[in-house]
Amino acid sequence: MKILMNTGGLAQTNCFLIADEATKQAVLFDAPDSTVLPLMGQARARGWEVVGLWLTHGHFDHIADHEVVTAHFPSAKVIIHHLEQPKLQQAGVQSRMFQLPFTIPPRSADELIEDGQTLAVGSLSCKVMVTPGHAPGHVAFHFEKEEVLVGGDLIIGGSIGRTDLPDSNHADLERSIRTIMRLPPSTRLLPGHGQPSTLADERASNLFVQQILAAG
Repeated sequence: MKILMNTGGLAQTNCFLIADEATKQAVLFDAPDSTVLPLMGQARARGWEVVGLWLTHGHFDHIADHEVVTAHFPSAKVIIHHLEQPKLQQAGVQSRMFQLPFTIPPRSADELIEDGQTLAVGSLSCKVMVTPGHAPGHVAFHFEKEEVLVGGDLIIGGSIGRTDLPDSNHADLERSIRTIMRLPPSTRLLPGHGQPSTLADERASNLFVQQILAAG
């Protein structure tokens, strides 16, 4: 497994390119505005085929450049949870809500994913974990064997995802965090914002996570 990361856009959002170097297949996780091009270039330079854009949820800073990905790799399948699909199909709603200085082209996903579903990046196996709260169809992608979790906006940079958005739910977020924190402490967390860490790091230093676990 090879992991490349880039951060950018209005919300300083992370995206990750994860590749199976043996099969030269790769998947991009989330597509922040003005951020994915360097990773597309890295994929081409390394001879990787980007076969998917896997979205943790449908907020604008995670879907904005979906068209850039598929323009460079037309066979890349865009996947998202069905509860987040409307955000992708009606991207103009968020453009107006957040008064964005750019337009997100609407589209439908190529595939809708469910909790517990197993996906593959070449020979790498990945499990979908639905983790609602920040958004109702928010998901995390867990590579169990490699102990890697692409966590989206669940636990982010020593904090947690915001729940003041129209379809957020703080009680759901707390339940999702408790579920994720049952994974092995050595699991590497690749968050939607902030620096990568481990679940052990978050348990030791993230006050929000500590309070949620103590209350549960």
